Amino acid sequence: MHFFALQVQTGREDDFLKIAEKLLKEESKNFIWLRRTLKIRKSGKWLEKTTSLFPGYIFLKRERVDLEFYNTVRRVKGFIRFLKNNQDIQPLNRKDEEIILHFLKFGDNIEKSLVTFDENQRIQVVSGPLKGIEGLIVKVNRRKGRAKVRLDIGDNSFLVDLPFEVINKPTADSEIIR
Repeated sequence: MHFFALQVQTGREDDFLKIAEKLLKEESKNFIWLRRTLKIRKSGKWLEKTTSLFPGYIFLKRERVDLEFYNTVRRVKGFIRFLKNNQDIQPLNRKDEEIILHFLKFGDNIEKSLVTFDENQRIQVVSGPLKGIEGLIVKVNRRKGRAKVRLDIGDNSFLVDLPFEVINKPTADSEIIR
């Protein structure tokens, strides 16, 4: 199986998937929409908001995209194009597939990673989606609990915010209370 990237109208990914489910029935289960849940401060209150990890992109897990399948997907409202383009539909390369598979290990809705900070205030990921991609972290905002990560998919580079929660590492002389 390969992964293909579809560009859809940004902010309408959910609408695209609902219509695709009606048109494609069982085949629609192969569409993957990666999301993340971020803490957002609005009017002085912290709220949880789920947004797209790659705005305007849906991934498709399929062996190949034939003309019949392409023509069906093309009729779904909100569809823009397959990547690279509709005349040359190519699966994502291995590196891009690894990024998608990395996030899929945590489900299609990415939750918080658990992190600590060392004595030099560098982030150290204990668990979660940030584990294994620490080298891609560009910026950390401790107050908002977000790490800005640079991800390259296809010919596009994305800066995405991923949520984290700071935990305190137990010291050698502290007790662990259960």
